[in-house]
Amino acid sequence: MTNLVSSGLPTEFETGNLLVRRYRLDDDDALYGAARASIAEIHPFLPWCHPDYAMTDAREWLAQITPSWVEGIYTFGIFDRSGRDLLGSVGLSPVDEHPVTNLGYWIRSDVTRRGVATEATVGLARHAFAHLDLQRIEIIMSVRNLPSRRVAEKAGATFEGTLRSRLMLHGEAHDAHCFSLVRGDL
Repeated sequence: MTNLVSSGLPTEFETGNLLVRRYRLDDDDALYGAARASIAEIHPFLPWCHPDYAMTDAREWLAQITPSWVEGIYTFGIFDRSGRDLLGSVGLSPVDEHPVTNLGYWIRSDVTRRGVATEATVGLARHAFAHLDLQRIEIIMSVRNLPSRRVAEKAGATFEGTLRSRLMLHGEAHDAHCFSLVRGDL
């Protein structure tokens, strides 16, 4: 896990249409609004985005972003190019002691199907390979999460198989699809 910790990882980068940057405490209104607007679509696969999601949830989570970077957990907000509108989130978290990380994403419901998740995924993968000592990035999602699977495919990730009972969502075991990116894929 220590090989994923980098004090030199830039806290923001741009893609063709997006500004992707580490969340700040003052993103609370934007995060709260995006989460509240997306509960129906996100909650089945990301239990943190629940029907009772409150501003306090957003603020408590944002307070953990900067300290989490010390542990190699990198979370970014996905913003439009101007940096004003929060479109979603993308992040990396260590898997184990090997130079492998898990890449996750969510997009607010009213901006899905516009390529935002794919562009942010490719951008973060390139950013991570350029600045971290990684050999592999995994993208794991419930087999029921077809939009997430499409993002992984469009991002050029390789489907490696189905992992039985890999995820626990709302107290229920879910099989999961495993996709990966390695250096040279992008």
